Amino acid sequence: MAFRRKVKPPKDKMERTFEELIRQEKNKLYRIAFLYLKDKNDALEIVQETLFKAFRGKETLKEPQYFSTWITKILINTALDFINQKNRVQLLETIEKSNDRESVSLEEKIDLVNAIQRLKEPYKSVIILRYYRDFTIKQIAETLHYPEGTVKSYLHRGMGELKVDLKEDIK
Repeated sequence: MAFRRKVKPPKDKMERTFEELIRQEKNKLYRIAFLYLKDKNDALEIVQETLFKAFRGKETLKEPQYFSTWITKILINTALDFINQKNRVQLLETIEKSNDRESVSLEEKIDLVNAIQRLKEPYKSVIILRYYRDFTIKQIAETLHYPEGTVKSYLHRGMGELKVDLKEDIK
């Protein structure tokens, strides 16, 4: 019975391989980030953050043939975190600017923000991309790699959960 011993490549070779893989993926990563953020500078920032996270966690990649999928998932999660953070700031600014004459009260706006934050993924991402980033169903499907029908279902279910959650807040 022969035993196989895994031999790790030298560290400098691993880093060179990592750099080569990054060179192959960087344009695709930028395009995906731009689809999410619709802003050149934000997309570049997210790609840079993604590369940093990937470099720090490269030992967690168990199968090198899945590098593209692995780094794309890191990018998507980083972009969604960025969008969520940016939306929170924008929503708070909107709430602060609202005046008493508006039909929606300050409390209702705060309740809506809180209800969206409580939604589970993927409902939360789909609703944020649709209603706060103005993505089309097709853009959401391409971005999150879901069929368009699935995106529509997630939107419908997410909106249903929001309605239930907001009705409970009223009681």
